[in-house]
Amino acid sequence: MFKIGEFSKITQVSVRMLRYYDEVGLLKPEEVDKWTGHRMYSVTQIPRLNRILYLRDSGFNISEIAPALEMNDCLLLETLEQKRFEIMDTIQNEQEKLRKIAIAKNEIKENKGELHYNICIKAIPEYQVLSLRRIVPTYYSESELWNELSAFAKEQKIEISSQTFSVYHDTEYKEQNVDIELCVPVSKLCKDTAPFSFRIIEPVPVMACTMVYGDFSNIKGAYFAFAEWLQKNSKYRMSNPMRQIVHRGSWNESNPAKYLTELQIPLELK
Repeated sequence: MFKIGEFSKITQVSVRMLRYYDEVGLLKPEEVDKWTGHRMYSVTQIPRLNRILYLRDSGFNISEIAPALEMNDCLLLETLEQKRFEIMDTIQNEQEKLRKIAIAKNEIKENKGELHYNICIKAIPEYQVLSLRRIVPTYYSESELWNELSAFAKEQKIEISSQTFSVYHDTEYKEQNVDIELCVPVSKLCKDTAPFSFRIIEPVPVMACTMVYGDFSNIKGAYFAFAEWLQKNSKYRMSNPMRQIVHRGSWNESNPAKYLTELQIPLELK
């Protein structure tokens, strides 16, 4: 048996943390001297302490560690894998923050905080399209849909042109569970093959359009410019759904500064 100080040296865990693990019920002393009140630990408790430490260092909080200590190896492996996915998601979110910081710094250095967007009105005809519509986790999931649609089009020998477009059916901006439809214009309508369908996209007589040059992060500024334009042209109001055409993107341009995206926002008279 070891006094708490001795056990601290052997395990390289501070006395303060051993006392804390005792208080929260993760690691009770093997015995407590009834005369002196000294906590006494056994060498058989070291494996449990080691498990507490690697769970803590893997991102588990106290409320998560307690049940994990009682799991069998199979269930613990599943729990660790779930935690791995959570950490990967956190890393992805933090990397996105770093990307936005880099963009902000670049805009400040190059003094391009305000990009100029020309907004024009077009009449958009109806289209016969091959369509794939799905609710996806975020806007970043759109590329996975394009991969799926491209594979189907290749299998069916359907040529994909630069006039493909995305339709965003949500009536508000959503960070999660985004309703996206991908459309590939086709010369004729064929039989549906779930989840793919062939349909006619209705014409839009009044569509506000603007070209966005450069990285996709510039799109936000285009929406701000459109809001200002709409305020000046108050006879119109926004309608739905909005569309987006990527004329130059990652598949045909290696430099994001040369990307070219067209935003299309349907309008109606008030």
